[in-house]
Parts: sequence; structure tokens; C-alpha cells
Amino acid sequence: MNSVLNKQVSIRHLGRIGYQEAWDEQERLFADIVATKLANRTLSTDAHQPTPNYLLFCEHPPVYTLGTSGHESNLLIDEARLASEFGATFYKIRRGGDITYHGPGQLVGYPILDLENFFTDIHQYMRLLEEAIILTLADYGLRAGRIEGAGQERLTGVWLDYDGGERPRKICALGVKASRWVTMHGFALNVNTDLSYFTHIVPCGIADKAVTSLSAELGHDVPLNDVADRVQHHLGALFAFAY
Repeated sequence: MNSVLNKQVSIRHLGRIGYQEAWDEQERLFADIVATKLANRTLSTDAHQPTPNYLLFCEHPPVYTLGTSGHESNLLIDEARLASEFGATFYKIRRGGDITYHGPGQLVGYPILDLENFFTDIHQYMRLLEEAIILTLADYGLRAGRIEGAGQERLTGVWLDYDGGERPRKICALGVKASRWVTMHGFALNVNTDLSYFTHIVPCGIADKAVTSLSAELGHDVPLNDVADRVQHHLGALFAFAY
């Protein structure tokens, strides 16, 4: 456990950024945090350095990503067609979850946190990410929640019409990686997203449920920065971030 807890979080708004560039930045920050933790093991307790925390917000050009537990068959068209017809790229990445889409109008959040500064429970971490999105959607008058269940029956992410309704639909996907209690990847909230891109995949490997966006539910676009501010506020309150 860290001897010097640091709840300070650096917030970075990266704008629209290529997926590989954002991934490289995540990897760099992740590696720096892990290096500090390993160096602390060689130091006396009173010489330990605090580990930093980051929250990156961005949106991506059209891209499909496949997690380590996913199936490539859930990409429904050829990769070459993705690029030539839809201007999209495809990446296999080291995070949990199956296949998902990122693109313009979607708010992507990448928390790069040392959970030893907060708590050491990856399930609690996932639930708090979901809770921040649920609270954000409530700010816009939408009632969202989780589809609970045991094991594979639990559908990670945030859903509308989630509690036995006739048309459950996912509005936010989650997929994370954690090593040495340091997190990577995060969440993707559909704000003004072009939902037609989801027709080229089985989103998150779930064939019988739909996807939606904040703008589709409200009937008008919503400024992405406003949504980011609300998500940041709720994450800060739930994790007790310091700024």
C-alpha cells in the first residue's frame, strides 16, 4: 500500500485525437506511475514519492476496438471495407470487454489512476465509473442504470430501460485494464454519436440489445464539453478527487 496517498488528479482535455496517439499517451502515463511505485519499493518509507493520477477526456475519429475477452467475429464487415467505405480503423487492445466503437460526438474518458491512492477493489472501481455516468445522465433527465446479474449475465456499462423494460439500450460502454493497481482505458459515453457505425459490429458482443445516445434520447445535440464537466464533477465526488 502507498505510504504517501495522493488524491490529486490532473484533468486533461485532449480534444479529437487519433486512437493510437491517445493509447500511446495512456501507456506513457501508466508506465511512469508504475515506475514510481517500483522505485518506492527500494526506498525507505519516509522517502517514498507520491504517485500521480490523471483523467483524460477526448473523442476519436471512427475506430473499432476489440478487448482481450472479445471475439473478432463480432466485427461484421471486412477491415479493408471499414477503412475504404467508412473511414474507420480497427485495433485489438489489452482491456476487458468485447468490441466497441469510438467516434466523433462520443465522450471518451481514460482514468489513469493509482487505485492504491483511493481503494484497492477493481469491482468497486467499475461500479463507481458506472455511477458517475448514471448521475450525469440524471442531470439531463434520463433514468439510467445497470443490468444486474451473476457472472456473464451482468452486462457491464450503463443502460436505459434497464430494469425489465421492453427496449434496453446501452448508452455507455466500459472496458478497463489494471496492473499493480494502476488503471488504463475507461468509458465511452454516446453523446452526439452517429449510431449507424454500431451496425457494423455486435456491440460489446451483445446481439439482442440496442445502443443509443444522449442526443437521440433528448432530440437535440448536447455540447460535449458540458457533458465532460458533469462527468468530472461526479467522478470527483465519488472518488474524493483533489484538484
